[in-house]
Amino acid sequence: MLMRTDPFRDFERFTRPVSGTASRPSVMPMDAWRDGSSFVVEFDLPGIDADSLDLDIERNVVTVRAERPEIEPGREMLASERPRGVFSRQLVLGDNLDTEKIEASYDTGVLTLRIPVAEKAKPRKISIGRSNGHQVINA
Repeated sequence: MLMRTDPFRDFERFTRPVSGTASRPSVMPMDAWRDGSSFVVEFDLPGIDADSLDLDIERNVVTVRAERPEIEPGREMLASERPRGVFSRQLVLGDNLDTEKIEASYDTGVLTLRIPVAEKAKPRKISIGRSNGHQVINA
C-alpha cells in the first residue's frame, strides 16, 4: 500500500498552476556517445507508448516528441511525480553526421538513435606520390 508521507507534496501540486510550472516542458534525460563510425543517443522515456513517439529532422535539427497521457479524471492520486502531457527535445547535429541514414529504435522505455558519421567527415589516408624528383600529393 502506498501512503502519503509528504504534506508538502499536495501543497506543491496545488501551487503548480499558479507558479507556472505546469506548462514548463518536461526534460527527457539523454546520454550521447561516439561508437566507432556513428554517434549513439539514448533518451529515457519510461512508460511512453511507442505510438506516441514522433521523430522529425529538418536540416540538422532532430526533434523528439513524446506523450504520456494525463491522469484519468476521478482518480485519487497518492503520488504523481512523473511528467505527463506532450514534451519534446531538440538536438542540433553537426555537419559531419549523415542525417539521411539515422536509425531509431525503442525498447524497454529507451529511444535509441544511431547517427552515422558522413563519409566526407571520416578520416582517410592520403597517398603521397613522387614524380621527376618533385613531390606530388594525390588526394
